[in-house]
Amino acid sequence: MTTSSTGAGGSQPVRPGFAVSERTAHLRAETALFMRDHVLSLVSHDLRSPLNAIHSWAYVLERKLDANDPNSQRAVTGIRNGVDQQVKLLETIVDATRAETRSLALAYEPFPLHPLLDETAEEVRSGLARSRGVEIVVNSQLDVEQLNGDRERLAAALWLMLTFAVEASAEGATVTLAARADAATWHATVTFNVTAATLDDPSLPHALEAFARKQAREPREAGRIAWVFALSKRVADAHGGSFEQSETQDGEAATLALHVPLSATATA
Repeated sequence: MTTSSTGAGGSQPVRPGFAVSERTAHLRAETALFMRDHVLSLVSHDLRSPLNAIHSWAYVLERKLDANDPNSQRAVTGIRNGVDQQVKLLETIVDATRAETRSLALAYEPFPLHPLLDETAEEVRSGLARSRGVEIVVNSQLDVEQLNGDRERLAAALWLMLTFAVEASAEGATVTLAARADAATWHATVTFNVTAATLDDPSLPHALEAFARKQAREPREAGRIAWVFALSKRVADAHGGSFEQSETQDGEAATLALHVPLSATATA
């Protein structure tokens, strides 16, 4: 078992607009891209149900109304045409926009897990945590375990989990990344204490978009994740694993968890 930590002291606070590494900039862009696709998917799904209901009720109304009343028939036709136009917009704009990123390509190769933890944690330290005065501690029970999967994609998922935890943490707080592996699965869990005000504080440096940080604080429907974690969920799902997010109540502990089979196989 190995434990590593890097304190946040000794560095000057970095204000909004600070320079970031090319890799961090790439990860931020990918987070935004996956969140956009996730939101579009929700829009497409959630709008179709009421549109289908409206379309069905239009047929019910048509049978109840006087077939010889031109105004009534015109109204029903207008309802149907409006629904058809909305469905066409979903297909040509929303669904078409997601077409190129709907499937997540993975580059499979075996790699050791522990170095992935240390490298990703250091990326978040240098990219945000030190400037925010937040400590990241890695508690790993891994030794020589390897995972057959897309290392870069999994690193991005882990980066996002740690970055959000730092975003939601107050100065002087500690974010913990715990990792272990059983016979078949790698488990990575990020634990942090939520200080909601830090997500919106404009005087602090931020790596995630303001809209994403704000939405993450809103109540979620059962089984749904905050939009900002779309990348982590997509990567986990594509490897045949899962991503879990606990409630993020102000002042309380929260967890983000990634579970990925050691011998992952593509599912997306």
